[in-house]
Amino acid sequence: MSGDPGTPPGGLQDALTRLASAAAALVRTRAEIAALDFDEAGKRTKQRAILLVAGLLCLGVGILAATAFVVVYFWDTHRLTAFGIITIGYLLVGVLALWRFNVRQSTDPPPFAATLAELERDVQWIARKSGGPQ
Repeated sequence: MSGDPGTPPGGLQDALTRLASAAAALVRTRAEIAALDFDEAGKRTKQRAILLVAGLLCLGVGILAATAFVVVYFWDTHRLTAFGIITIGYLLVGVLALWRFNVRQSTDPPPFAATLAELERDVQWIARKSGGPQ
């Protein structure tokens, strides 16, 4: 109810107060969703970075050891062939990894997709309620 004695109960001021309160609650809820999305994205990025560094380090050491083993094994007979085959293998693995990375980049959902979808639903709901274009 309004504090103005000349305004009837449920008047424009009360409606505007309720509208402002609902809008504030809506913005707060959407901000909480965005904060959760941001936090989850940060955690996933950190986990991916740690796994990537650990994996690349171990693979790098393993590849170096395997390369040294193959070259030493074939040193007396086919050292150039061994170097060539290892080089071609590395190039193939590198190309496949970059191809897979490109596929993942193009198919992963964009960050904050849930938040943006929720905001779009809000806009459509408000447009329907106000009788505006949908």
